[in-house]
Amino acid sequence: MEEYSDKVKDHYMNPRNTGIIENASGEGTVGNPVCGDIMTIYIDVDENEVLTDVKFSTFGCGAAIATSSMITEMAVGMTVDEAYNITRNDVAEELDGLPPIKMHCSNLAADALQAAIDNYRYRKENGEI
Repeated sequence: MEEYSDKVKDHYMNPRNTGIIENASGEGTVGNPVCGDIMTIYIDVDENEVLTDVKFSTFGCGAAIATSSMITEMAVGMTVDEAYNITRNDVAEELDGLPPIKMHCSNLAADALQAAIDNYRYRKENGEI
């Protein structure tokens, strides 16, 4: 059985920033068909390109929920560029590690945040926001 850190357990049992941001600046959904994890990250970005709010909706295992929760906490207050550079290893380190078999979960969290930022940048370039 995988051993999870206290931080992983805490973010799984008490996830932060769950929900949907209505009229979000950007939204990104990624999934892993092998394990069935699906996560959506919503971001609000201010005029200074700072993420003022980040929320998530995740269907998946405890590690997927914990990594989603953690990345939302990490990204709030960062600029779009800073948040885009959060890696899967950054997320895992903030959670005091993940079992190797669950590292793909942190990869999904980083990918979902990047997808939300890509969506924001696309919408901004095209005058949608």
